Amino acid sequence: MLLSPSQIDAVVEAALAEDAPWGDLSSETLIPAERRARALLAAREPGVFAGGEVLARTFRAVDPGVEVRLLCADGERFSRGDALAQIEGPARALLRAERVALNLVQRMSGIATLTSRFVEAVAGTSARIVDTRKTTPGLRALERHAVRAGGGHNHRFSLSDAVMIKDNHLAALGADSPAAVTQALERLREQLPHTVHIEVEIDRLDQLDAVLEAKVDTVMLDNFSLDELREGVARIKGRAWIEASGGVDLTTVRAIAETGVEIISVGALTHSARALDLGLDFEPDR
Repeated sequence: MLLSPSQIDAVVEAALAEDAPWGDLSSETLIPAERRARALLAAREPGVFAGGEVLARTFRAVDPGVEVRLLCADGERFSRGDALAQIEGPARALLRAERVALNLVQRMSGIATLTSRFVEAVAGTSARIVDTRKTTPGLRALERHAVRAGGGHNHRFSLSDAVMIKDNHLAALGADSPAAVTQALERLREQLPHTVHIEVEIDRLDQLDAVLEAKVDTVMLDNFSLDELREGVARIKGRAWIEASGGVDLTTVRAIAETGVEIISVGALTHSARALDLGLDFEPDR
């Protein structure tokens, strides 16, 4: 899914309202209304950029007259000290939008940078790196855009987009035998349009046959050892997509990819990414 203007604007509007519900008391009492300013967004550490349009729309939401010139595209790598964007306009508007714009672009660039490291770690294998629903409430669209900027892929966007049956679903259903699991999944398929993707999570190999019997689209192997992953891949290959999850970090992801799985879902991309250190500094008058 592409990041739409409406998705950006909804986040920006809420963030600006939170940050200055009754105006910017400091700037509005100190800075003359006619004063203009220029500022430069610069990198204080290397990384991968994400959130250029978010940055621009944040400043323009405060004042449509603010000019934002992006010097770095989403997905582009940068070095420490690189200029990423130039902003010019009414000084009050720049000061009003500064923190919100920085918070969002630092968060998104941190996610893109971390994602790129996972993607690099599995280069040359058949595995793709995907995100999860472990996102910051209200920021999912921005965070998942950042994953794509880092070279990763998106899992289902929401509970409404695809079926994913996890252990708690089967426990709540009371499906306590392989035959009951297969029957439940077959009934599920009968109720859905043919276009709906069905994924089932298992955490033991002895659950696999019942799931495959139901002809699901993807099988998620959750918290499997490397040997178990290899066995799972051998048994599933060609019958469903194979996803691995659990215990995935930068020290383990390569070995997981080399088992032959096709998808590796990594919650850390969004729930553990550190905001990148970017700075917005006003330039002196010439």
